[in-house]
Amino acid sequence: MKMYQEIVEIKTSGKCLHSITSQVMTVVKKSGIQTGICTVFILHTSASLIIQENADPDVLADLSNFFSKLVPENGFDYLHSAEGADDMPSHIRSILTSTSENIIIRDGKLLLGTWQGIYLWEHRVRSHLRKIAIHVQGN
Repeated sequence: MKMYQEIVEIKTSGKCLHSITSQVMTVVKKSGIQTGICTVFILHTSASLIIQENADPDVLADLSNFFSKLVPENGFDYLHSAEGADDMPSHIRSILTSTSENIIIRDGKLLLGTWQGIYLWEHRVRSHLRKIAIHVQGN
């Protein structure tokens, strides 16, 4: 069994869902692995990863709107606010989603559904440089 790892850096533009499917696909291709599994892991606690609809941008907008209502940035007396009003809500949003995703590799490609994409969900208001560890293993 072969293994390959790479850390990619993604510059976010503030609170938004950023498609990282192509970056992950590039790492899988570089690995040379044809059949296996790809683990994508974010090295942060105020952003997350999701696999979601990649065709209709309204889905992403609805998810963002839902989360802003579910975990508001005001209205609660958060103890942790060292980096601003979006700090603690970002941590909560992160635990409600995922810090990692596993995707099957088949014929050297990610086995994603027709309308699926991999997204880095930036929960902070300002832009950040986020690190994503990608581990690919298989044959």
